[in-house]
Amino acid sequence: MKVNKTPIAAAVTLTLMSAAFAVHAQQAEQAAKPADSTQLEQVVVTGIRASLQSAAAIKKNASATVDAVSAEDVGKLPDSDVGQALGRIPGISVGRDFGVGASVSIRGTDPQMTYTTLNGQSVASTGWYDQKAIDRSFNYSLLPSELIGGMEVYKTSQADLTEGGIGGTVIVKTRKPLDMDPNAAFFSVKSGKGTVSKDWNKEVSGLYSWRDSSKMFGVLVAGALEKGDYMRRGIEADGRWSGDVTPGTFVQERERKALNVSLQARPAQGVDLGLTYTRLEYDADASNTTHYLFTLQDPGKGYANTNACVQPNPDPALLCQKTSIDAANATSTFLQTWARAAKMTSDTLVLDGSFKGNGFKVEGVAGTTKADGGTSLTTNYSYLGWGNAPGLPKWYGTTDATGKTVSINPGHDMTVGLGNLPATSSPESWATARGPNKDKEDYAQADVTIDMDWNFLTAFKAGVRATKHTFTKDEYRPTFVTTPVTASTDSLFSGTIPMGTPGWSVPKPNLGAMFALANANVASWIQSRGGYGQIEEKNTSLYGMFNFEKDALHGNFGLRYIRTKASNEAYIFDGTPLATGDVAQNIGWSTNKQRNSASYNDVLPSLNLVYDLNRNTLLRLAASKAITRPNYDNMFAGATQGWQDGVNNNETVNYGSPSLKPMSSKQFDLGIEYYYGRGNLVSASYFHKTIDNFITTDTLINQKIGLVSPDTNVDNWTVNRYINAGGGKINGIETQINHAFNNGFGVVANYTYTDAKAPATSYQDELNVFTLSSKHNVNLVGYWEDQVYSARLAYNWRSKYMVRETGYYGNRMHDDYGTLDLSMGWNITPKLRLSFDAINLLKEDDVQYGAAASGTTLRQSLKGGYPAWSFMGETTYRVGLSAKF
Repeated sequence: MKVNKTPIAAAVTLTLMSAAFAVHAQQAEQAAKPADSTQLEQVVVTGIRASLQSAAAIKKNASATVDAVSAEDVGKLPDSDVGQALGRIPGISVGRDFGVGASVSIRGTDPQMTYTTLNGQSVASTGWYDQKAIDRSFNYSLLPSELIGGMEVYKTSQADLTEGGIGGTVIVKTRKPLDMDPNAAFFSVKSGKGTVSKDWNKEVSGLYSWRDSSKMFGVLVAGALEKGDYMRRGIEADGRWSGDVTPGTFVQERERKALNVSLQARPAQGVDLGLTYTRLEYDADASNTTHYLFTLQDPGKGYANTNACVQPNPDPALLCQKTSIDAANATSTFLQTWARAAKMTSDTLVLDGSFKGNGFKVEGVAGTTKADGGTSLTTNYSYLGWGNAPGLPKWYGTTDATGKTVSINPGHDMTVGLGNLPATSSPESWATARGPNKDKEDYAQADVTIDMDWNFLTAFKAGVRATKHTFTKDEYRPTFVTTPVTASTDSLFSGTIPMGTPGWSVPKPNLGAMFALANANVASWIQSRGGYGQIEEKNTSLYGMFNFEKDALHGNFGLRYIRTKASNEAYIFDGTPLATGDVAQNIGWSTNKQRNSASYNDVLPSLNLVYDLNRNTLLRLAASKAITRPNYDNMFAGATQGWQDGVNNNETVNYGSPSLKPMSSKQFDLGIEYYYGRGNLVSASYFHKTIDNFITTDTLINQKIGLVSPDTNVDNWTVNRYINAGGGKINGIETQINHAFNNGFGVVANYTYTDAKAPATSYQDELNVFTLSSKHNVNLVGYWEDQVYSARLAYNWRSKYMVRETGYYGNRMHDDYGTLDLSMGWNITPKLRLSFDAINLLKEDDVQYGAAASGTTLRQSLKGGYPAWSFMGETTYRVGLSAKF
């Protein structure tokens, strides 16, 4: 099943046909009914339909453009993955990392332009992977779906929404005890496995909510635990090192924990008090094992295979497209494992309260949210086929990189066993490091709403919000013990794993043993001063907003004023000599920190109009200004990459600044919505954003900065400076249809077209497209349910999009991607439910290729359509049993 052959025509046709058919069916159903209107009340509404009805009601009643995902019953979010559930909403694209939804793009914008809140307030988040850019987007892999009561996505702004989301604002909502029945309880167990990962994944979750009979006090406790291994197999073609093509297998030992405790009290009429604590924890220890095949030269012997390239690229500056090596010219190989001890935690404590009097309401909230993440240890174990592992199998065979994936055909069995490796091993000293990150925000907010009856004005709402946000990244390098500690190689591995997509096997890393040996070789940890950086922001905002209603016209208008004071703290590269006992990475870096500060102000007007053409048809118009503050990576004073990695001309230094202005967007929406029956709707909208102050990179190559890389003995750097320059535009159309038939069947279909153009100078690839922006996004969902059974088949497809990361992985195009998901449920009793899910039934592969022109400064494998990465598609099956009381 492929949509990509005619995605626009297929999506528009399906949506319009569904709309016409649904309206016709609704009319036929109404014509066949008796005149007695009470018949409508007899329709049994269960899980899927109830969720869609609630989401439609939220959309219809909102003044702004809002779409929602609702879990009408505990543990029954429509999808098992939070990001996946958001991806069903029109205009939403979900970026998947290592098999889970991790970031959300709204209407073609970069995920950093999506502002995510937990119950309306900030939630701290960091990453675990040291090759990822440090940005402002929330990592959705932290959130288990069982803790969530629903999510609302504001695609247009209004004055009472916290600033920060040019793309939009996602409000994740948890449950409150006084909204639930007394002694309500839920318990669920799930287990599943994938066609690639193989290991059984186990999940358990539960909720208990108590309140007194008078609804004056309640306590809710909810938790979830998930554990299992994830495997990703593919080919990581680099080409920089003797034309290497690299099968690889990534294995992550995952454990996700979540806890939510909510206290709520209503001690007097009109008074509501709450205290909520949320802890999210994600253990993510991982290994990435790669087997380097050298197609153009043997690094162990130093000679070039002059006849190995049988099909050169038409552009001589790009990599060879086909290679062939016979047994007589077999080349050495190289096996390595990167092992990372990584973890993310997020703790949030919120105190909120409100008082509703005669004609007014006062609300207040104060909280703190902090997160710790990054890598507590990164280490590497390498085995050179021409040095410490002479028994590694030689490479001969063919490679074909003419398509979007690399085809590898070995001339003999390339399996690596423990017998091919040296008897003892030790970690690579150059690769051992720590990279912890910290994120923290303290905030306080007060709001007042006053009812009005003056001409067309119905209410006035005003508020103030103050925050202090601190993000700290760090890096530590070790000094090593005088006598290296070694271990038997067989103690560092346990069993075997298949290698990439060709499928030969190699030893499976034993992460615990690898971490223990690496730590045994460390005498002390010393801060790598070039890897340290701290960003501090103090934000103050004030707003005023009027609600109005006049006949068929209603909505709101207002202003939000913000003042931001930002600073960065870092060590400065000033040529300071290396002190005795210091690590080599500190050559040239000062021993004293320096802080730079800047400030800026913004005024953000907003207008949301809704005109009731009739009882069921709404016309919407929205206009506003929104901002997104610069990424943290753009604000750090300085950082280096490629230091001592053995690759010539790979040294890069990046200079950021706190004086960067936020990106700002002038945007408007025009839409029409038709609601009929219960939860049924047809809608279409046009949206536009003009984005200014885009953050671009001023790049200079072949620069001397006074720092010689010890592996190349050359002072030759690429220097990137982040500046504000240029702007981008986004234009798009959204269409959607939700229709539920009275026989239990229903359909959901939506299509979004997004034309998002960013300044080409913003990116090293020099492509004028937003990061993670797909031009076409399609959702098709069909379902059936009654009181006992339910089934849903959901297809999501998005066109190609750019993935941009720092460091080794760089910038590459992700091919179009579609998933077909199946979910079924059986209500064994009114209290007991059995469920089955199958994710990615089509086993769609994850394919990424170079898209930049040959003249750009990216490495060759990220240019000209070369197939940089491809990973096997995986179907995941899961069965679950849940009980509610």
